[in-house]
Parts: sequence; C-alpha cells; structure tokens
Amino acid sequence: MNRQFIRTVTFVVLLGPATGFGQSLEPRAYANAPVGLNFLVVGYAYSKGGVSFDPSVPLENGEARVHSVPIVYVRSLDVLGNAANIGFVLPLASVSGNATLNGVEREREITGIADPALRLAVNFYGAPAMSMREFRSYRQDLIVGASLVVTAPLGQYDPNRAVNLGTNRWSAKPELGLSKALDAWTVELSAGASFFAKNDDYLQGNVREQDPIYSAQLHLTRQLAGGKWAAVSTTYYEGGRTTLNGAARDDRLSGSRIGATFALPLARQHSLKVYGSTGLRARTGTDFDTFGAAWQYLWGGGL
Repeated sequence: MNRQFIRTVTFVVLLGPATGFGQSLEPRAYANAPVGLNFLVVGYAYSKGGVSFDPSVPLENGEARVHSVPIVYVRSLDVLGNAANIGFVLPLASVSGNATLNGVEREREITGIADPALRLAVNFYGAPAMSMREFRSYRQDLIVGASLVVTAPLGQYDPNRAVNLGTNRWSAKPELGLSKALDAWTVELSAGASFFAKNDDYLQGNVREQDPIYSAQLHLTRQLAGGKWAAVSTTYYEGGRTTLNGAARDDRLSGSRIGATFALPLARQHSLKVYGSTGLRARTGTDFDTFGAAWQYLWGGGL
C-alpha cells in the first residue's frame, strides 16, 4: 500500500453533530476513495456552553453539557462513473442542563438516541470511480461534488419538554463542495442549506416551524509525514428563524465557529482523529465548545 493511498483513505466521514447544538466542521468531506471500501467510525464528543430557548419558553440562563457517541458506517460507490459514498450515522447522546424558570433553578438530564442521519455524496468532477489498483496512481487536482444529508425524526422526544435529543421533524441539507490540492496542502470550500419540516407536537401540541439555515465552511488541510494530516476549519451560518402557531419569533441564528482536526493512521486498517471547535460569534443558541475523538476501521475494496 503506497503513501498516497494511506493519506487519502484515512479520512473520517462524520455526518454532523449528534444533538444539533452546533454547526459541525467536516474537513475532507469530499475526498476521493476507491470503490467498494467500507468505513466504520465510532466517536466520542463532549460539548459545553450556553443555550438559548425559543422566546415562547419562559426559560433563561440556560447551560448544557452534551456527551455524544456517533456510530457511523460509510461505503464508497460508483455512481455513473463518479466516485461517491453513502453513509449512515446513529447518534447516542447524554445531555444534562440547567436553566431558570420564573426565578427557580431547573435541571434536566436525558440519555438515549438522537435523530439518525443518512448522507449521499457524489464527486462529479475530478474524482472518477476507480478500483484499488487504479487509485494507487491517482493524484488529486480539483474535485467538485455534492451531498445530501437527511435526518429522520426517530430520536428520543418528549413533547412536554423544551430540551430533547430528537427534533420530531424531518430535515434535509443539500450541499455543494470543492476541494483543490496544492502540493501538500488542500483547500476546501462548501456551501449548503438545511431545510426543516414542521414539528406539530412542540410543547403540548403547538406547531413549530423553522426557516432554512444557510451555511458555508472553509478548510485548510496539510498532509504530514507517515499518512498524518491536520486541518484548520471555520464555518459561518445564518437563518433558522422559527414561528410558533404561525407567529414569527425573534430567534434568527447568525454565527461562526473555528476548529482544528488532527488525524493519524494507527495500522493498515485503523486510524484516529481528534478535533475541537469553539464559537467565534453566536447570536442565538450555539455558543458551545466541543472536543472529540473518533476511531475508524476500513475494509473491503481489495484492501
């Protein structure tokens, strides 16, 4: 197995935050890989910070601590001659938090399954579908791709509570991504929008709707010796104003985050990723610090 192969396939595809409290940073989301590879990823992340609530909820001074364990399966595919992949994430999470309700301190703890997600990504330029043998001579230049992430309302949800692991609604995020290799560096840019179905059982039967959230990410990745790589990332997001029973709320999201990622191969089929991120600016609800790690095992595809 040559060094270029190791550098390229030891990436980690994570489909987003397990609980939706922040905007995830995903370097190498559009990296190429040989057809037929399987990726199993098990991660752990810890997030802590302030959280704001819908203005219709009389809660103030909210703080939360989130422990999440995403379990991810990804398979690389051939879609009309283009490299692609499909992935599924099952997020397990534990959330503990406190807030003030009418001057009285309240606490809440939840453990269970958050909304699972399915992601399909296709690199339609600069990343042809290749076998393992063909891939060994591949050198990236410019890759252009697109992805779609769909989350299902299957997470733990209590309509009598303001804080839940599940959202009781479907969501979909189409995204366009570009990845340009510059010797040992790779510059990646992606932009997308998250669309949400209505939650028709929000806090004892209310109907809650949310406008799309528009976001963009920028990643600068450096290839290092021995198959390791490191990335610095930033994201900006805007939108997401909600309505409750048709009445608009003043809770539009607007903010940015910055983070760093380091990945290293441990053996031929094993790799490890560690990462962290923090908010640069947050208007509502996403002022979190996050730290995590993920182990990845790959097999198949003639490995």
